[in-house]
Amino acid sequence: MTSREVTSLLPLAIQIAHWQRSPSDWAHLLAFGAVGWPWLLKGLHGGSKAEKRALIDRLGLAPDALPHLGSWKADTGLLTQLADHILSARPQTVVELGAGATSLVLARCLQINGGGHLISFDQHPDFVAATAKWLADNGLSADLRAAPLGPAPGGWPGLWYQLSGLPERIDLLVIDGPPWTIHPYVRGAAEALFDRISPGGVVMLDDGARPGERVVAARWRKRWPDFIFRLQTSGTKGTLIGVRQK
Repeated sequence: MTSREVTSLLPLAIQIAHWQRSPSDWAHLLAFGAVGWPWLLKGLHGGSKAEKRALIDRLGLAPDALPHLGSWKADTGLLTQLADHILSARPQTVVELGAGATSLVLARCLQINGGGHLISFDQHPDFVAATAKWLADNGLSADLRAAPLGPAPGGWPGLWYQLSGLPERIDLLVIDGPPWTIHPYVRGAAEALFDRISPGGVVMLDDGARPGERVVAARWRKRWPDFIFRLQTSGTKGTLIGVRQK
């Protein structure tokens, strides 16, 4: 299965041997789940048919290239932001955490630019393989890798991708995983890669308007003064965008 198929409301199940949530983790998950349901419901809308059609036409993709968006998957707001940035800023090295529809759009934009390298990580090996086929069906390719989840760095709760073979410099970092069902702050550990962001490089955090991601953003602003962060509210779930100063 990939995110081009119809999927359930919640993300794919996470099965990690010997991992148990602490009482604090459970408390955060229940509390943020209780206050975050409006964003969850809002996220069911992946964008209008007109927005999707405009994006597909702009990128020259097949009419059925992005059949199902929304729920835990990217919406047209995020995908359009990614296209806008890549086609204008022309980043050469893009790293993505959480594969899916974003992988297809990122790969296509780099192809239009005539160069660039996309490395995409996801915790589900089967999902990675299916996404690679999805890209191939559309004449695209990327460096798609399965990265198991393990202890999170930097004192962040939950689990994090066990990454290897990362480039020394990253021009664009797209954070669309792991899912919030692990912990509301789970994506905060992405800051472990911020030292690799090139001057003028960009970080994009999907679901930036959710309560958990707002807490993450506040911590990042304190810890990373050489980044300027802003919340872009277009789309259904918001995107936190951070730019490293030159």
